[in-house]
Amino acid sequence: MSYYLSPRFSDKLAVHITKNFMNLAGVSVPLILGVHGRKGEGKSFQCSLLFERMGIEPVRMSGGELESPDAGDPARLIRLRYREAAELVRVRGRMCVLLIEDLDAGAGRVDRGTQYTVNTQLVNATLMNIADNPTNVQLPGSYDSNLIKRVPIIVTGNDFSTLYAPLVRDGRMDKFYWEPDRTDRIGIIQGIFAADGLSPWEIEQLVDLFPDRSIDFFSALRSRLYDEQVRNFINTVGIDRVSLRLLNSIEPPPEFRSPDFSLHKLKEFGNLLLEEAQHVQKMRLVEEYMLSH
Repeated sequence: MSYYLSPRFSDKLAVHITKNFMNLAGVSVPLILGVHGRKGEGKSFQCSLLFERMGIEPVRMSGGELESPDAGDPARLIRLRYREAAELVRVRGRMCVLLIEDLDAGAGRVDRGTQYTVNTQLVNATLMNIADNPTNVQLPGSYDSNLIKRVPIIVTGNDFSTLYAPLVRDGRMDKFYWEPDRTDRIGIIQGIFAADGLSPWEIEQLVDLFPDRSIDFFSALRSRLYDEQVRNFINTVGIDRVSLRLLNSIEPPPEFRSPDFSLHKLKEFGNLLLEEAQHVQKMRLVEEYMLSH
Protein backbone atom coordinates (compact mmCIF):
# COMPACT_ATOMS: atom_id res chain seq x y z
CA MET A 1 0.00 0.00 0.00
CA SER A 2 1.39 3.40 -1.00
CA TYR A 3 0.82 6.20 1.48
CA TYR A 4 0.96 9.91 0.69
CA LEU A 5 3.82 12.04 2.02
CA SER A 6 3.03 15.75 1.84
CA PRO A 7 5.67 17.70 -0.12
CA ARG A 8 5.41 20.58 2.39
CA PHE A 9 5.90 18.23 5.34
CA SER A 10 8.72 16.37 3.61
CA ASP A 11 10.50 19.59 2.66
CA LYS A 12 10.41 21.06 6.17
CA LEU A 13 11.66 17.94 7.94
CA ALA A 14 14.22 16.99 5.30
CA VAL A 15 15.77 20.48 5.34
CA HIS A 16 15.91 20.57 9.14
CA ILE A 17 17.45 17.10 9.46
CA THR A 18 19.95 17.65 6.65
CA LYS A 19 21.12 21.02 8.02
CA ASN A 20 21.87 19.38 11.36
CA PHE A 21 24.27 16.95 9.70
CA MET A 22 26.06 19.67 7.71
CA ASN A 23 28.79 22.07 8.74
CA LEU A 24 27.52 25.45 7.57
CA ALA A 25 30.16 28.05 8.40
CA GLY A 26 28.81 30.87 10.54
CA VAL A 27 25.26 29.46 10.54
CA SER A 28 23.48 28.61 13.77
CA VAL A 29 21.13 25.68 13.17
CA PRO A 30 18.40 24.92 15.74
CA LEU A 31 18.68 21.36 17.00
CA ILE A 32 14.95 20.90 17.69
CA LEU A 33 12.10 21.01 15.19
CA GLY A 34 8.64 21.28 16.72
CA VAL A 35 5.83 19.92 14.54
CA HIS A 36 2.52 21.12 15.96
CA GLY A 37 -1.09 21.33 14.85
CA ARG A 38 -4.60 20.01 15.43
CA LYS A 39 -5.11 16.57 16.90
CA GLY A 40 -5.51 13.65 14.53
CA GLU A 41 -3.87 15.21 11.47
CA GLY A 42 -1.20 12.55 11.06
CA LYS A 43 1.88 14.38 12.31
CA SER A 44 3.58 11.26 13.66
CA PHE A 45 2.64 9.17 10.63
CA GLN A 46 4.00 11.77 8.20
CA CYS A 47 7.22 11.79 10.24
CA SER A 48 7.45 8.00 9.91
CA LEU A 49 6.94 8.17 6.15
CA LEU A 50 9.69 10.77 5.82
CA PHE A 51 12.10 8.75 7.98
CA GLU A 52 11.46 5.70 5.80
CA ARG A 53 12.00 7.73 2.63
CA MET A 54 15.32 9.11 3.90
CA GLY A 55 16.50 5.81 5.41
CA ILE A 56 16.50 7.27 8.93
CA GLU A 57 16.19 5.10 12.02
CA PRO A 58 14.47 7.18 14.72
CA VAL A 59 14.91 6.69 18.45
CA ARG A 60 11.42 7.27 19.84
CA MET A 61 10.02 8.66 23.07
CA SER A 62 6.51 9.67 24.07
CA GLY A 63 5.10 12.39 26.29
CA GLY A 64 3.97 9.67 28.69
CA GLU A 65 7.61 8.89 29.54
CA LEU A 66 8.24 12.44 30.78
CA GLU A 67 6.79 11.89 34.24
CA SER A 68 7.88 9.50 36.98
CA PRO A 69 7.51 9.06 40.74
CA ASP A 70 11.30 9.36 40.90
CA ALA A 71 12.57 12.90 40.32
CA GLY A 72 15.11 13.11 37.52
CA ASP A 73 14.25 9.84 35.75
CA PRO A 74 12.60 11.39 32.64
CA ALA A 75 15.46 13.87 32.17
CA ARG A 76 17.98 11.06 32.46
CA LEU A 77 15.97 9.00 29.95
CA ILE A 78 16.09 11.85 27.42
CA ARG A 79 19.86 12.05 27.77
CA LEU A 80 20.14 8.26 27.48
CA ARG A 81 18.00 8.11 24.33
CA TYR A 82 19.87 11.04 22.78
CA ARG A 83 23.22 9.35 23.38
CA GLU A 84 21.75 6.12 21.98
CA ALA A 85 20.82 7.97 18.77
CA ALA A 86 24.28 9.55 18.58
CA GLU A 87 25.87 6.12 18.96
CA LEU A 88 23.73 4.76 16.10
CA VAL A 89 25.01 7.59 13.88
CA ARG A 90 28.62 6.82 14.84
CA VAL A 91 28.42 3.03 14.49
CA ARG A 92 26.18 2.71 11.44
CA GLY A 93 27.22 5.85 9.61
CA ARG A 94 23.58 6.72 8.88
CA MET A 95 21.31 9.57 9.87
CA CYS A 96 19.31 9.16 13.05
CA VAL A 97 16.92 11.44 14.94
CA LEU A 98 15.42 11.54 18.41
CA LEU A 99 11.62 11.72 18.05
CA ILE A 100 9.59 12.84 21.09
CA GLU A 101 5.87 12.51 20.40
CA ASP A 102 3.23 14.57 22.22
CA LEU A 103 5.80 16.67 24.07
CA ASP A 104 3.17 19.15 25.24
CA ALA A 105 1.15 16.35 26.86
CA GLY A 106 4.11 15.41 29.05
CA ALA A 107 5.90 18.72 29.58
CA GLY A 108 3.26 21.36 28.88
CA ARG A 109 1.21 23.36 31.37
CA VAL A 110 -2.40 23.65 30.17
CA ASP A 111 -3.80 25.77 33.01
CA ARG A 112 -3.26 26.66 36.67
CA GLY A 113 -4.65 23.28 37.64
CA THR A 114 -1.84 21.44 35.86
CA GLN A 115 0.80 20.32 38.30
CA TYR A 116 4.24 21.69 37.43
CA THR A 117 6.55 19.02 38.86
CA VAL A 118 10.28 18.81 39.37
CA ASN A 119 10.39 16.38 36.46
CA THR A 120 8.67 18.91 34.19
CA GLN A 121 11.29 21.49 35.08
CA LEU A 122 14.14 19.04 34.55
CA VAL A 123 12.75 17.86 31.19
CA ASN A 124 12.59 21.44 29.91
CA ALA A 125 16.05 22.24 31.28
CA THR A 126 17.51 19.06 29.77
CA LEU A 127 16.12 19.74 26.30
CA MET A 128 17.42 23.30 26.47
CA ASN A 129 20.85 22.08 27.55
CA ILE A 130 21.03 19.50 24.76
CA ALA A 131 19.91 22.10 22.21
CA ASP A 132 22.73 24.39 23.37
CA ASN A 133 25.39 21.64 23.66
CA PRO A 134 24.36 18.82 21.31
CA THR A 135 27.78 17.11 21.22
CA ASN A 136 28.38 17.19 24.97
CA VAL A 137 25.43 15.38 26.58
CA GLN A 138 26.36 13.81 29.89
CA LEU A 139 24.50 11.26 32.02
CA PRO A 140 23.90 12.19 35.67
CA GLY A 141 26.66 10.89 37.91
CA SER A 142 29.20 10.32 35.14
CA TYR A 143 31.37 12.35 32.81
CA ASP A 144 32.62 11.40 29.36
CA SER A 145 35.20 13.76 27.87
CA ASN A 146 34.61 12.39 24.36
CA LEU A 147 32.24 14.43 22.20
CA ILE A 148 29.30 12.60 20.65
CA LYS A 149 27.61 12.98 17.27
CA ARG A 150 25.06 15.76 16.85
CA VAL A 151 21.53 14.36 16.41
CA PRO A 152 18.51 16.46 15.43
CA ILE A 153 15.47 16.25 17.70
CA ILE A 154 11.92 16.20 16.30
CA VAL A 155 9.08 16.87 18.75
CA THR A 156 5.37 16.71 17.97
CA GLY A 157 2.41 18.17 19.82
CA ASN A 158 -0.88 20.01 19.58
CA ASP A 159 -0.26 23.25 21.47
CA PHE A 160 3.30 24.43 22.01
CA SER A 161 2.12 27.58 23.80
CA THR A 162 1.85 25.33 26.88
CA LEU A 163 5.59 24.62 26.83
CA TYR A 164 8.27 26.51 28.73
CA ALA A 165 8.87 29.64 26.63
CA PRO A 166 12.71 29.59 26.65
CA LEU A 167 12.64 26.07 25.18
CA VAL A 168 10.48 27.16 22.24
CA ARG A 169 12.47 30.30 21.44
CA ASP A 170 14.12 30.78 18.05
CA GLY A 171 17.61 29.35 17.97
CA ARG A 172 16.68 26.33 20.06
CA MET A 173 13.50 25.19 18.33
CA ASP A 174 12.37 25.68 14.75
CA LYS A 175 8.57 25.48 14.45
CA PHE A 176 6.37 23.96 11.77
CA TYR A 177 2.59 24.23 11.95
CA TRP A 178 1.08 21.23 10.14
CA GLU A 179 -2.35 21.82 8.70
CA PRO A 180 -2.99 19.66 5.63
CA ASP A 181 -4.62 21.60 2.79
CA ARG A 182 -7.19 20.09 0.46
CA THR A 183 -4.54 18.60 -1.83
CA ASP A 184 -2.77 17.00 1.14
CA ARG A 185 -6.03 15.66 2.54
CA ILE A 186 -7.00 14.11 -0.80
CA GLY A 187 -3.59 12.47 -1.12
CA ILE A 188 -3.55 11.13 2.44
CA ILE A 189 -7.13 9.84 2.32
CA GLN A 190 -6.51 8.24 -1.07
CA GLY A 191 -3.78 6.24 0.67
CA ILE A 192 -6.16 5.21 3.47
CA PHE A 193 -8.71 3.85 0.95
CA ALA A 194 -6.14 2.64 -1.59
CA ALA A 195 -7.24 -1.01 -1.40
CA ASP A 196 -10.98 -0.27 -1.56
CA GLY A 197 -11.49 0.69 -5.20
CA LEU A 198 -12.57 4.31 -4.71
CA SER A 199 -12.01 6.51 -7.75
CA PRO A 200 -10.15 9.85 -7.46
CA TRP A 201 -13.49 11.63 -7.96
CA GLU A 202 -15.05 9.68 -5.06
CA ILE A 203 -12.09 10.50 -2.80
CA GLU A 204 -12.52 14.21 -3.58
CA GLN A 205 -16.24 13.99 -2.89
CA LEU A 206 -15.58 12.24 0.42
CA VAL A 207 -13.11 14.92 1.48
CA ASP A 208 -15.59 17.66 0.58
CA LEU A 209 -18.41 15.91 2.47
CA PHE A 210 -16.43 16.20 5.72
CA PRO A 211 -14.13 19.21 5.17
CA ASP A 212 -13.55 19.96 8.86
CA ARG A 213 -12.78 16.44 10.02
CA SER A 214 -9.27 15.33 10.93
CA ILE A 215 -7.36 12.67 9.02
CA ASP A 216 -8.02 10.20 11.86
CA PHE A 217 -11.75 10.60 11.22
CA PHE A 218 -11.38 8.93 7.82
CA SER A 219 -9.36 6.05 9.28
CA ALA A 220 -12.09 5.56 11.89
CA LEU A 221 -14.71 5.72 9.13
CA ARG A 222 -13.01 2.95 7.16
CA SER A 223 -12.78 0.79 10.28
CA ARG A 224 -16.45 1.35 11.11
CA LEU A 225 -17.54 -0.21 7.82
CA TYR A 226 -16.23 -3.59 9.03
CA ASP A 227 -18.37 -3.54 12.21
CA GLU A 228 -21.29 -5.42 10.65
CA GLN A 229 -19.10 -8.33 9.58
CA VAL A 230 -17.38 -8.46 12.96
CA ARG A 231 -20.79 -8.45 14.64
CA ASN A 232 -21.91 -11.34 12.44
CA PHE A 233 -18.72 -13.23 13.33
CA ILE A 234 -19.43 -12.77 17.06
CA ASN A 235 -23.02 -13.97 16.65
CA THR A 236 -21.93 -17.01 14.63
CA VAL A 237 -19.16 -18.10 17.00
CA GLY A 238 -20.99 -17.12 20.17
CA ILE A 239 -19.97 -14.24 22.38
CA ASP A 240 -18.68 -16.67 25.04
CA ARG A 241 -16.32 -18.37 22.55
CA VAL A 242 -14.79 -15.37 20.75
CA SER A 243 -11.63 -15.49 22.85
CA LEU A 244 -11.10 -19.22 22.20
CA ARG A 245 -11.72 -18.78 18.48
CA LEU A 246 -9.26 -15.91 18.06
CA LEU A 247 -6.50 -16.69 20.55
CA ASN A 248 -6.42 -20.45 21.16
CA SER A 249 -7.69 -21.96 17.94
CA ILE A 250 -6.07 -24.26 15.40
CA GLU A 251 -8.44 -22.82 12.80
CA PRO A 252 -7.11 -20.12 10.49
CA PRO A 253 -7.95 -16.49 11.32
CA PRO A 254 -11.38 -15.36 10.09
CA GLU A 255 -11.49 -13.66 6.71
CA PHE A 256 -13.80 -10.78 5.88
CA ARG A 257 -14.95 -9.67 2.45
CA SER A 258 -14.51 -6.07 1.42
CA PRO A 259 -17.55 -4.10 2.63
CA ASP A 260 -19.58 -1.62 0.61
CA PHE A 261 -17.34 1.41 0.13
CA SER A 262 -19.83 3.36 -1.96
CA LEU A 263 -19.98 7.09 -1.40
CA HIS A 264 -23.54 6.73 -0.08
CA LYS A 265 -22.42 4.21 2.56
CA LEU A 266 -19.40 6.29 3.55
CA LYS A 267 -21.60 9.35 4.00
CA GLU A 268 -24.06 7.37 6.14
CA PHE A 269 -21.40 6.05 8.50
CA GLY A 270 -19.54 9.36 8.50
CA ASN A 271 -22.67 11.12 9.76
CA LEU A 272 -22.96 8.52 12.53
CA LEU A 273 -19.41 9.30 13.63
CA LEU A 274 -20.22 13.02 13.59
CA GLU A 275 -23.24 12.45 15.80
CA GLU A 276 -21.13 10.54 18.31
CA ALA A 277 -18.56 13.34 18.41
CA GLN A 278 -21.31 15.92 18.92
CA HIS A 279 -22.69 13.93 21.86
CA VAL A 280 -19.26 14.03 23.50
CA GLN A 281 -19.15 17.81 23.09
CA LYS A 282 -22.69 18.29 24.42
CA MET A 283 -22.30 16.22 27.57
CA ARG A 284 -19.50 18.14 29.31
CA LEU A 285 -20.11 16.16 32.50
CA VAL A 286 -16.73 17.17 33.91
CA GLU A 287 -17.67 20.85 33.78
CA GLU A 288 -20.98 20.14 35.52
CA TYR A 289 -19.17 18.12 38.19
CA MET A 290 -16.63 20.88 38.82
CA LEU A 291 -19.37 23.52 39.09
CA SER A 292 -21.34 21.44 41.59
CA HIS A 293 -18.39 21.01 43.97
